[in-house]
Amino acid sequence: MIVEAVLGAAYLALVATRAVLAARVAHGQTPAPPHRGSGVDVAQAILSGDPRLADVLGDTVRALPEARFLWLVDEQDAEAARVCGALVAAHPGVRIDVMPMPPAPDRTNPKLWKLEAAYRASAAPVFLVLDDDTRMSSATLGALVQALETDDLATSLPVYRSADTWPSQLLAQFVANNAAVTYLSLQPWIAPVTINGMAYAIRRSTLDAMSGFAPLLAHLTDDLAVAGAVRAGGGTIAQVAATHEVETTVRDLGHYRQLMH
Repeated sequence: MIVEAVLGAAYLALVATRAVLAARVAHGQTPAPPHRGSGVDVAQAILSGDPRLADVLGDTVRALPEARFLWLVDEQDAEAARVCGALVAAHPGVRIDVMPMPPAPDRTNPKLWKLEAAYRASAAPVFLVLDDDTRMSSATLGALVQALETDDLATSLPVYRSADTWPSQLLAQFVANNAAVTYLSLQPWIAPVTINGMAYAIRRSTLDAMSGFAPLLAHLTDDLAVAGAVRAGGGTIAQVAATHEVETTVRDLGHYRQLMH
């Protein structure tokens, strides 16, 4: 019992220390002005299936009306094409390019396959990658763009918006309890070595130096591959404390296990 109590106390002390360090890093970052998306191309690989898809995509379009959106949709995904078409019609003042995509070749990461197509179609100085269940605010984009003044890639922290199902609430609680501590607490000693692939901004010049995403297409994990390529080229990664909101409808326990894996 004594050993268990000591180990438990040590673990709680470690968690508390990491939380304090994360809070210090967050408070030490310079506030950035909001950014409405000028000079930013937003690449999103879009799949249908989540009932909140149109709401999530639409919120980011309204938050970043000066950005250009590159929506990469599977050729066979008629529902995703319908959702995207309706949003294009509802926001005539925003540049939204819906790009039908053929299936990825064998042994090719499907997300990186789509991002490479978006990179070839992009010309903006900032390339923002967002998952289709992720909302980006003008405040968080401002923090990412500001970070790119000194770093080659910047990523933000995920915060889950809890849906009605209990597996969704379980996922939201896990992320809320771990995101800031995981990504911020080691920054006083160790520069970020990987990124959160749900939302990150990268300089166009850095992507050009990497030859885009094409050299990474065989990698299984897209975020780790991108982070590794940036660091291999001598680039640096910024982890900002600003948050992006993620809303995923977790249908059941099996879906929860799949997401956690």
